[in-house]
Amino acid sequence: MSADNLSGSWTGIFNYPRGLPSTGFTATLRDVGGVLAGETLEPRYDGTAMLSALVDGRRSGVEVTFVKVYDALDGEHDSVRYQGSVDVTGLEIAGRWDIPNVWSGSFIMVRDGTVVAEVEAEVVEAVAR
Repeated sequence: MSADNLSGSWTGIFNYPRGLPSTGFTATLRDVGGVLAGETLEPRYDGTAMLSALVDGRRSGVEVTFVKVYDALDGEHDSVRYQGSVDVTGLEIAGRWDIPNVWSGSFIMVRDGTVVAEVEAEVVEAVAR
């Protein structure tokens, strides 16, 4: 994997301020020359529904920025700004999210299959010895 193309499936969590529990999410990203587009899916804070959103952003080197806009804006959900960095392997993005003048927190997301790929690499290395 490479930090030069973030296309693919991702799994992550975002953390709320004030001790509220973290929320898991999935994301599908398409990276075309540093232009990011995609979708996310996450449970509603009270667990009563799943929320989908569209992602629009950019990747420049290791810096990643995007805006997440919920499909069903019902006055309860704002668009969310994300700013982070992708690690050199292209397997993890970490940073901060922000709803301006409301609240913010941290997030981390990893490519789906990352754990499997790391274990497979360790097995190949061990067999090669």
